[in-house]
Amino acid sequence: MSIVRRKVIVSGRVQGVAFRYYTRDVALSKGVYGWVRNLPDGRVEATFEGKQEDVDSVVTWCRKGPPASHVEKVHIQEERATGEFEDFEIRFTGSLF
Repeated sequence: MSIVRRKVIVSGRVQGVAFRYYTRDVALSKGVYGWVRNLPDGRVEATFEGKQEDVDSVVTWCRKGPPASHVEKVHIQEERATGEFEDFEIRFTGSLF
């Protein structure tokens, strides 16, 4: 079983539309762990870790987002899996760095 980690930054109308809550629900339904948060500049950042096909599924969902969102761009960065997560959380503080 191959475990992967992806960091995504989603741009568009992605704040104020429950993007973080939908992301958490989708990730947990796929058995993917990590976190999601709003960034001060209006984007949403998330880190996903799990089986490759499950992480890919969540990243694909991020390209569409919840019904009230309008996703314009998804930047994906591959990272080294660490196994540090035991759940998927919504974080309420965000910074660009």
